[in-house]
Amino acid sequence: MTTSPDIPPPDLRERILTAAEEMLRRYGPAKTSVVDVARHLNMSHGNIYRVFASKEALRAAVVDRWLARAHAPLTAIVTGPGTPPEKLIAWFTCLADQKLAKVAGDPELFATYQALLHQVPEVIDRHLAWLAEQVRAMLAEGRDAGLFRFQDLDAAAQAVLDATLPFRHPDMIVATNDGPEHRKLRAVLALVIAGLTSGALA
Repeated sequence: MTTSPDIPPPDLRERILTAAEEMLRRYGPAKTSVVDVARHLNMSHGNIYRVFASKEALRAAVVDRWLARAHAPLTAIVTGPGTPPEKLIAWFTCLADQKLAKVAGDPELFATYQALLHQVPEVIDRHLAWLAEQVRAMLAEGRDAGLFRFQDLDAAAQAVLDATLPFRHPDMIVATNDGPEHRKLRAVLALVIAGLTSGALA
């Protein structure tokens, strides 16, 4: 069965995003255009616009995919075995490892994405909302199991996110990083979990 000329091949979107990421890594956002991405793929720029309505839409999709790479391992922690306190520790240390790898492991690409983030605030809002939903799920599980005590789930989740911000914010994580054991982060999480257990965050 052949594909209709009006319907892009199923893998075209991923090919475009991969090429766009490679071009952004190499040349930065100021020197990467839709025409450049199309040329890299040996296709007409019209093919790009069949999938993405604009350069802004393409860049938003690239950033969205970059951020979403963190989702699978974090979701596996939330839905996997372990007590809610154990999950909170595993989840935040995993997130810290991911953020540190992006910031310190590939500084050129990270600088490019930092420049793009300001252009696609809606993507950042979705990512932050997703993180908050993950934390709410772990707190709700702990409350339902009788391990955590709090009145307002949203407020408790926000308090946890605020307390851990220095260990996951791109502008702060290098300064707060103290090695793979994350002693500082674990100390903060111990206080957070103690507050959740005692009801101090209620």
